[in-house]
Amino acid sequence: MTVNNEAVEYRLPPDTPLLWALRDASNLTGTKYGCDTGDCAACTVEVDGRAVRACRMTIAAAEGSFVTTIEGLSRERTHPVQLALLAANAVQCGYCIPGITMAAAVLLKANRAPDEAAIRAGIPNLCRCGIYPRLVDAITRAAAAARGDETLPAVARPGIDPGEAARVVPALKPR
Repeated sequence: MTVNNEAVEYRLPPDTPLLWALRDASNLTGTKYGCDTGDCAACTVEVDGRAVRACRMTIAAAEGSFVTTIEGLSRERTHPVQLALLAANAVQCGYCIPGITMAAAVLLKANRAPDEAAIRAGIPNLCRCGIYPRLVDAITRAAAAARGDETLPAVARPGIDPGEAARVVPALKPR
C-alpha cells in the first residue's frame, strides 16, 4: 500500500488492523486508538478517498490502497481544516482531533460547501469534550478557505527562547 505517498510493505499478519500497522510499524501515532469497535472514529484515516476507521480495516483489506494519515495531510498544519479548527478554538484535549480532521478533509473533497446537516452526517466522530457547535463553524470556515472565500490565520508556532523559558532562582536562606 501507499501510506502518506510512500510505498510500504507491512510484514505483519494480514488480519492486523491498519491502525496498529500505522501506529506500531510506521510510528504514525497521530492516528489514535479509541474504542476498537469503530464507534468513536478517533482512528479515522483516508483510504482511497474515503474516511475509514483504521481499527476496523485489516492491512489485507488495505493492500494496494492509498492511505493518508494526519501526518500526511499536512505536517506544517496548514490544511484548511487544521487552520479552521485552531481559529475556532475547537481543540480542547485534542485526542479526537486527528480523526475529526481526517473525516472533515475527506468531506470537503467531496462537498466544497457542506451545510450543517452534511457536516454533522460527515463527521460521526465522538468528542468527549463536546466541541460540536464550534466544530460545525470550523468546518464551514475550512470549506470557505478551501474555496478561496476566506483567509484563515496561520498557525502560531511556539517561539519561546529556551533561555527565557525557565530561570534558576537562587535558593532562599532558611531563617
